[in-house]
Amino acid sequence: MNTFTSPLIALFSAIALLANVALAQPATPATFEPLLSGAHRSPGNVARDPYRHPAQTLAFFGIRPTSTVVEILPGSGGYYMEILAPWLKDQGLYIAANRDGSLPQYQADHEKLLLRLKTEAHLYGKVQVTPFRADRHAIAPAGSADVVISFRNLHNWMDDKELDASLKAFYLALKPGGVLGIVDHRGRTDQTQEAQQASGYVRQDVAIAMIEKAGFKFDASSEANANPKDTKDYPEGVWTLPPSYRLKDQDRDKYRAIGESDRFTLRFLKP
Repeated sequence: MNTFTSPLIALFSAIALLANVALAQPATPATFEPLLSGAHRSPGNVARDPYRHPAQTLAFFGIRPTSTVVEILPGSGGYYMEILAPWLKDQGLYIAANRDGSLPQYQADHEKLLLRLKTEAHLYGKVQVTPFRADRHAIAPAGSADVVISFRNLHNWMDDKELDASLKAFYLALKPGGVLGIVDHRGRTDQTQEAQQASGYVRQDVAIAMIEKAGFKFDASSEANANPKDTKDYPEGVWTLPPSYRLKDQDRDKYRAIGESDRFTLRFLKP
């Protein structure tokens, strides 16, 4: 045996083993904190970090640098795309499942997203875009995704009768053991879901029951996006609060002091 190369081989093997162990370790908020200071992030998105708690949220969902992550409806703003896509581009994959251009009301938003991917190719050149129309399209190849994430969309799918088809598409895209991460405006427990549906709020127990009905297993909840100041009784529903400010300047300081909505953060597994 070559006594010179043998220690080198052992060293390289140890380095490779440590690298693999590091990739296998669960992420922590500290994993994502450095990503938040990226110069490429838009000021409007950065301003929302205190309300959206991205480091804690992404760590809770268990996203790793090798993960294939599908975000449902990132829109043209790309809040989470700005954080995840550059981080995943070398070892993982970020898929933007967006409303496609075949729906006229989403055409401008979709084109803006595509333009951004093209003009900032050094960050987003490896992003894959799939059409999110749960009744017609697959958001990713079946069994290919480690994580599917959605932020403040559940109430819309309930309104539009799209929830069952959407959850079916998520289930199909995920690997066995894959994670579905859901964040939405948390409704009041002293009112029925029907009584508050128009306000944009969703009862947490109702959300869990609907998603489990689609075959997912509820795994855990996080209070990372909780806001106890949110009383959930506003003239224009959740859209009274920032960032929408649907009442414009009326009582703006009051609603700014409350902040963005109280939100549940839920993690489900595909068995």
